[in-house]
Amino acid sequence: MSAGPLVLAGAALALLRFGRGFVRLRRRGRRDLAGWDRPLLACAGLAATAAPALGPVDEAAGRLLGAHMLEHLLVGDAGPALLAVAVRGPLLAFVLPVRLGRLAARAGALPAWAPVALWAAALAAWHVPAAYDAALGNELLHGLEHLSFLAAGLLVWTQLVDPARRRRLGTGARLAVAGAMFAAGQLLADVLFLSGPLYPAYAGAEARPLGLSAAADQQLAGLVMMVEQTVALGAFAALLLRGRVREALRPARRRAPLEATA
Repeated sequence: MSAGPLVLAGAALALLRFGRGFVRLRRRGRRDLAGWDRPLLACAGLAATAAPALGPVDEAAGRLLGAHMLEHLLVGDAGPALLAVAVRGPLLAFVLPVRLGRLAARAGALPAWAPVALWAAALAAWHVPAAYDAALGNELLHGLEHLSFLAAGLLVWTQLVDPARRRRLGTGARLAVAGAMFAAGQLLADVLFLSGPLYPAYAGAEARPLGLSAAADQQLAGLVMMVEQTVALGAFAALLLRGRVREALRPARRRAPLEATA
């Protein structure tokens, strides 16, 4: 049985849960904490995590290593990042069930290096050629692979975005976590670029559309990894630093009117 219907059902339930929490917070008069950007981010995050369950996307991933890499990054990086940003602040408490909220709090209390290590380990382990080909040929194993990417991605992006606003990590520590993620991803990208074809499942002529050779397809996968991480982690770093600059300028802006009236 395909995991597609289960994935789509889970995404629908998550969207319903988000919608209820979003409406409750707005009804309490805190529309400033539940703007309309939040549903857009949540829908984008859930779409990214559920995309591999869609027929055309799954078919492309079965024929192109580059498309399959994009699947992995949507599930384990882009999707979790968008979801963490969507529920940041008080909205998180309205969206998560109590037990899941407690579990998220425990996960957020992990040492900063632990989620990065789990994320990198999942990425490395499932891209070992034997594990990769085994997951590609087994629906249950493939679902487990994507589930591990999603769990690790949520853990590490919770550390980066800090949706509960616990402020355990300073700016420098969060940038270090992002840097460690980028280094791990680029290491895999380099292996894909510099090695010969590693994945027998993609070596056949039928699995090479667009006239790509097996080596070019593998290099495409490395390029996808490089570009997605540069965009996602680069945007995170830019937004984080912009927020810190704004905070640093606030006292100066408050002093300016007082000095002008002195």
